[in-house]
Amino acid sequence: MDFANIASQLNAGTILPEGIVILTLLGVLIVDLILGRTSARWIGYLAIAGLFASILALYFQWDSPNPIGFTGSFNSDDLSIVFRGIIALSAIATILMSIRYVEQSGTPLAEFIAILLSATLGGMFLSGASELVMIFISLETLSISSYLLTGYTKRDPRSNEAALKYLLIGASSTAIFLYGVSLLYGLSGGQTELSAIANGIATAKGGQSLGLVIALVFAIAGIGFKISAAPFHQWTPDVYEGAPTPVIAFLSVGSKAAGFALAIRLLTTAFPLVADEWRFVFTALAVLSMILGNVVALAQTTMKRMLAYSSIAQAGFVMIGLIAGTQAGYASMIFYLLVYLFMNLCGFTCIILFSLRTGTDQIAEYSGLYQKDPLLTLGLSISLLSLGGIPPLAGFFGKIYLFWAGWQAGLYWLVLLGLVTTVVSIYYYIRVVKMMVVKEPHEMSDAVKNYPQVRWDLPGLRPLQVGLVVTLIATSIAGILSNPLFTLANNSVSNTPMLQATINTNVKAENPLLLPKLDSVSQSQPSVDSTAKI
Repeated sequence: MDFANIASQLNAGTILPEGIVILTLLGVLIVDLILGRTSARWIGYLAIAGLFASILALYFQWDSPNPIGFTGSFNSDDLSIVFRGIIALSAIATILMSIRYVEQSGTPLAEFIAILLSATLGGMFLSGASELVMIFISLETLSISSYLLTGYTKRDPRSNEAALKYLLIGASSTAIFLYGVSLLYGLSGGQTELSAIANGIATAKGGQSLGLVIALVFAIAGIGFKISAAPFHQWTPDVYEGAPTPVIAFLSVGSKAAGFALAIRLLTTAFPLVADEWRFVFTALAVLSMILGNVVALAQTTMKRMLAYSSIAQAGFVMIGLIAGTQAGYASMIFYLLVYLFMNLCGFTCIILFSLRTGTDQIAEYSGLYQKDPLLTLGLSISLLSLGGIPPLAGFFGKIYLFWAGWQAGLYWLVLLGLVTTVVSIYYYIRVVKMMVVKEPHEMSDAVKNYPQVRWDLPGLRPLQVGLVVTLIATSIAGILSNPLFTLANNSVSNTPMLQATINTNVKAENPLLLPKLDSVSQSQPSVDSTAKI
């Protein structure tokens, strides 16, 4: 076989965005080796430029006629392009907010950016992986990089504790997930590509086997850990509290988006025979996540732990679209993750700014902040109100789209529960806004009384200002001018054959009158021999 045939089968152009990220990662390491700490002033901009080039490559791959690469291991369809774009954008925002934070902690910036790019690479590959080995390697690349980032501030005992907890629980969840996919490999007769696994299990008539149900439960356990869904959420509050704040900003958006991309691709492709079962399990996870996340967040006294339980609740909301399994359901998931990217990262940027200037993230210490820092107060207020679903901000339209998709799919009580828990969430979000804005001058906290003069000319603060302003504007106008994002989310679903096949199957199952035509019946069905003797 000549080189041209091998290249055409590999179709390596499908991973061009990831290739650009790899080159950027190598560039960061080489520049740091040559120039040392003197490169810290601009090495972050090198990484951001590489990530923007990767997003540009994703744009040119949209609606590609041949998205399958590496003989079926990677699928660069429109669904994966959107999720890979979300992960790359979250990495860009994380770098902007981490330059000053990492320098102030006394740790090398280049190594931090290199590990962050490795996590970005793992998340991007995971979003398009359609083969078990590829899924596992991508998942481990993302996970191990996340463990390293969590414990990056080695001098902080809270960061070390968070990294250890994250590593132990993450290793357990990875082992459980790996056992589940190994069962899939065996039940399908030795297949590793997801669609081949589904065909192998259907051929072997293992659709109702106990092994397939066990594989499903174990796979959902691994996915539930990655998206921090209850009851697989135990790591989330402690890691969010102890890890560096830019790291949890990336984990709350980039890692969660990769987990949902894996959930959609794995469940719809490899588990079509037990679709009702996995929807039932995810319904239970969504109920637990919405109730536990929003109720426990009411009692939190620190911003990072409050946002940790908020992210658990947000995962419950997003799961409504996955459970619906319709065109609107999948599109609403993508739309909500797009707006969640802006509003959550805006909130974390404000928390980083406040902690850099005061050294605390206690909710009570935000009292009267508007008198000392109006921009930070505005940014944090807008992001929290958007997370709560207050119109006309982006979060309101994201929740409306999710609830509308769930209602159309007949998930009435789940949508009603989502509405009730949204009202609960508005209370603890507005509590922070009230504390910042409504308090009188004599009610200022000690941290705000000693608040330093707001200056943006200090080293590393200009990128933070850019990140704050950009995410604040996006959160404010993404709801009012949401039509482009709606169109992007709908097109990504309608242009993905994997999802269209699943949606059509669900429609036929719900409406038995939509019977297949005679000419569409598979020719492999056994026929009756008219000459056979009776």
